[in-house]
Amino acid sequence: MPLLEIRNLTKVYPQGESLFGGKPRSSGEVRAVDDVSLDIQASETLGLVGESGSGKSTLGRLILRLIEPTAGGIRFEGRDLLAASAGEMRRLRRGMQIIFQDPFASLDPRFRVEDIIAEPLIIHGNTTIRGENTETEGAPPFAVFARRGTARAGRRTRVVELLRAVGLDESILHRFPHEFSGGQRQRIGIARALALHPKFIVADEPVSALDVSVGAQIVNLLAQLQREFGLTYLFISHSMPVVRYLSTRIAVMYRGKIVEVGEAEQIAKRPQHPYTKSLLEATPEVAV
Repeated sequence: MPLLEIRNLTKVYPQGESLFGGKPRSSGEVRAVDDVSLDIQASETLGLVGESGSGKSTLGRLILRLIEPTAGGIRFEGRDLLAASAGEMRRLRRGMQIIFQDPFASLDPRFRVEDIIAEPLIIHGNTTIRGENTETEGAPPFAVFARRGTARAGRRTRVVELLRAVGLDESILHRFPHEFSGGQRQRIGIARALALHPKFIVADEPVSALDVSVGAQIVNLLAQLQREFGLTYLFISHSMPVVRYLSTRIAVMYRGKIVEVGEAEQIAKRPQHPYTKSLLEATPEVAV
């Protein structure tokens, strides 16, 4: 069974919809995601590539139910996400996380690094101390009180572990996001995404806002973390070389539709769809 199954997923927006909730200024609709079906296997990286406006990020957010689809189905580990209640989605989201494109906008500037990374642990009442799971969510008051000190110490331990996993150290725990470079901020965002031991991560153009050399370091970090933790990625990018390097398979998206899916090398060397061919032709050759 695939880890994630997407069937006929569609997201339609009224054309010209007012930002203030008024009636559309013109008739018609925009199909941001149009009848998309995909399977993602456990521990693989599916690269999703296409130009800006093709619907890539919308698809990633639909999968996590950060926005609601107009039609279609999503199953995660066999569970129907669209039929899940708010409480069920809260539990399921422990296994599904996202790394955002802009590492500065995605971090609360008022929070210190320790608070940013520990926030998922606090929200979900979950922390891990040396492999032992400690749950406080739903526990009786006396149990929560008894565990409070242990949970706080466990969160600090977990945050330090996560920082080390992404190449940072505990000396930055009390610093704020504005004190870091873009690459360091993205590492903090990755550490936050790993906090609850997720199985599946949507990486939404995580290197597009970074310098090429820094972006390469982040891509290598993602590959290392995948090997270490057995992660599954939906890696979204407009860069075919980056997607080809990291991905097991590639899905090409054009105007809301998936126009081609295949093994990464097959897509790169023997593309079938004209749009895929144009993407490859538009990729500059790097002189060695």
